[in-house]
Amino acid sequence: QVQLVESGGGLVQAGGSLRLSCAASGRTFFDSLAMGWFRQSPGKEREFVAGVSRGPGTTDYADSVKGRFTISRDNAKNTVSLQMNSLKSEDTAVYYCAGLQTTGWGSFLRDARLYRYWGQGTQVTVSS
Repeated sequence: QVQLVESGGGLVQAGGSLRLSCAASGRTFFDSLAMGWFRQSPGKEREFVAGVSRGPGTTDYADSVKGRFTISRDNAKNTVSLQMNSLKSEDTAVYYCAGLQTTGWGSFLRDARLYRYWGQGTQVTVSS
């Protein structure tokens, strides 16, 4: 089993920045996992935010965050991060990191239903 723990959420003003981190522990095979960040706000479905391939060479972003958010991973430290800049009120949500054991890469990784490992979530609130 893999345990994922997010940190770094909080309250920030619109236009500000936050950096979320996700640490993997347990029986980790972190470098075999594609990692994603998802978010969910009240009354809405969980949505894809960003993803990164097993070897940290390939990334993918939702159109709503492209150019503002950056996903990165450090396989030596079993961590994945999400740098969020130019935050907007509509970015307010609970953010989750997730892991999927896969050898593939593609748009299918935007589907939250495919991910087996999830963190508990961290709240991000952007005040306007």
